[in-house]
Amino acid sequence: MNELTTRILKILVTVFAVVLASTIFYHLLFQDYETENAIYYEVRDSSPFQGVYVRSETVQQYAGTGALRYCVDDGAKLGVGSTIAEVYSDEAQIDLRRRIAEKEDELAMLNRIENPGTAEHAQPANLSALIRDQYRSMIRLRERGEYSAMLSGRQELNVYMSTYEKITHPEMDYQSRIAALEDEIGRLNLLKTVPEQTIRSDRSAYFISYVDGYESLLRAENVRQLTAEQLAEIRDEGSGNVEPNAIGKLVDGYSWYIVGEFDNTKLRLSEDDVATVRLESLSRSLKAKVESLVSTGDITKTQAILRCDQFTYDTVQHRTERVEILRDTVEGIRVPRSAIRFKELDEPVLDEKGKAIADEEGNPVTQPTDTMGVYVLVGETAEFRKLDIVYEDEDFYLSRLNAGSGYVSLYDDIIVKGVMADGG
Repeated sequence: MNELTTRILKILVTVFAVVLASTIFYHLLFQDYETENAIYYEVRDSSPFQGVYVRSETVQQYAGTGALRYCVDDGAKLGVGSTIAEVYSDEAQIDLRRRIAEKEDELAMLNRIENPGTAEHAQPANLSALIRDQYRSMIRLRERGEYSAMLSGRQELNVYMSTYEKITHPEMDYQSRIAALEDEIGRLNLLKTVPEQTIRSDRSAYFISYVDGYESLLRAENVRQLTAEQLAEIRDEGSGNVEPNAIGKLVDGYSWYIVGEFDNTKLRLSEDDVATVRLESLSRSLKAKVESLVSTGDITKTQAILRCDQFTYDTVQHRTERVEILRDTVEGIRVPRSAIRFKELDEPVLDEKGKAIADEEGNPVTQPTDTMGVYVLVGETAEFRKLDIVYEDEDFYLSRLNAGSGYVSLYDDIIVKGVMADGG
């Protein structure tokens, strides 16, 4: 290599180093971008309101004297002739039947433990796992406030624990306790007397043990005539105008209604939609069909009638309470509003059906369009990416996932601040 070539190479290397240093210096001083990563995000809007529960209810009465013993739980399904309650001369007979029921539950549990098949097939390791799982299940039930389910869970836990103890200690024997319980139950049954009155259902229906005075007003057949003023006067503790000697009510059909005013500006529900609702007193969500939506003249207040077909003990414990309507989850790429920019792009012209219009040669017809998007940092260059909006909030947009080429993608570095962030 001659001297001239060496000098030329040195000059080129020097120029390259100067250009590189200048570029780095320029970017550090004049292109200090502030970026935000394009991440996956999901939203689930909700609209809370005071809901009023409407059912087709008929009040049941009795003579008004004596002690009342209910034979069914709230929310229970009754057939024609099913016993609703029994009336006795005093509380002693009711307490006697409660004691007999407790003894019979214990006897049934011990018979399960003493069953030869239980001991033959049960293994300590399996029982230990069942005990652990049942204990965790009871904790979850307690956290959700499902105390009635905890009672049956407790009995199951007792069976597992007692069986485990019997298998690990073969000398244990419950036969003497079983014999004692059978003898005690027999003696207690001799003390039982015939109820003075038996109240039976005259039709197939569901049962609720309390009466609140709204039974004639809040009926399914007139649910569409209820006004906002009437709904505002409903109290969960009742109206105070309860029929005398009422013992509860029968509910016809399994459908019931939630009525109230809510903000539909974001949820955008329509009639016949199926919505998810959450009751304040219930841990799990329910599905309800939108039967009616009526404008009240206020854009944030729409009077709704929601029909629910899930009828249980928990859903009949209140007349009115806080309810939330939940929108189905919307997912997308989160884009902060501060990053939004517009750029004129040649976009396809669409027809009334949303399809691209083509010219005689089959090429799409385009026209300059002010297009919403963001600039993303690719290496050291700001490049424009379009958005396909699926959700809008005060602070951000959601752009559709996998919208395609030219659109913002997951994990892009979105420029929210900096020189040339607007493409200039």
